[in-house]
Amino acid sequence: MHVYLVRHAIAFNPDPTNWPDDRDRPLTPQGEKRFAAAARGLRELVPTLEVVLSSPLVRAWQTAEILQRNAGWPAPVRLDELEPGRPPADVVAGLQPHASAQSMALVGHEPSLHELASYLLAGDPATVRMVIRKGGVACLQFQEAVGPGAADLDWLVRPRILRAIGS
Repeated sequence: MHVYLVRHAIAFNPDPTNWPDDRDRPLTPQGEKRFAAAARGLRELVPTLEVVLSSPLVRAWQTAEILQRNAGWPAPVRLDELEPGRPPADVVAGLQPHASAQSMALVGHEPSLHELASYLLAGDPATVRMVIRKGGVACLQFQEAVGPGAADLDWLVRPRILRAIGS
């Protein structure tokens, strides 16, 4: 199984006047445009995918919708465990209904995504240090079931590389 960890694209800075609830903070117009180009590059690397699971926060959900439109990936499915601050073990438990999938994308936030990557690679959320840039993607591969310490890192790519691939 391949699991693609996708960090949401560039969003507006927190602003309690415009978004009293930070969950509602959207992508910037530039963030949408740049990630659409990155998604086209991602389509070249990953032309088919079975499941897209997304944090319900607006900026992550918008990112998942851009993947649907520009990478041809499936419509996103809400996974509350991808909200910021949730422990990696909760995310792994939330993936169980999709355990038969051969490929899935998880659209979320930092630092939760790199903690999840560390947990899946080394069995501990603090062991592996990794930077997933806004709009960046990490590809993890599993020979067996998704679980702590069971992943191998296939690749980690910055959004500017994805944009270059897609152009």
